Amino acid sequence: MVRVVVDVMPKPEILDPQGKAVHGALPRLGFSGVVDVRQGKRFELELEGEATEDRLAEVHQMAETLLSNPVIENYAVTVVE
Repeated sequence: MVRVVVDVMPKPEILDPQGKAVHGALPRLGFSGVVDVRQGKRFELELEGEATEDRLAEVHQMAETLLSNPVIENYAVTVVE
């Protein structure tokens, strides 16, 4: 078995209202020095077998069709050992 992580983030040019809300709340809670916040999603997938090129290509296809919206989000796939 292998664990693969797919991190999905809004593209830089896309407004992130959730990130802005967190950024605005931090100083009210006593935290300072945070310049910006972007909020995304993380998916951890447990796959049978090994992380072959074909399996990772399938994970990329999952990310493009279900886990992210490629119009407004970028994603990164990482194999966790």
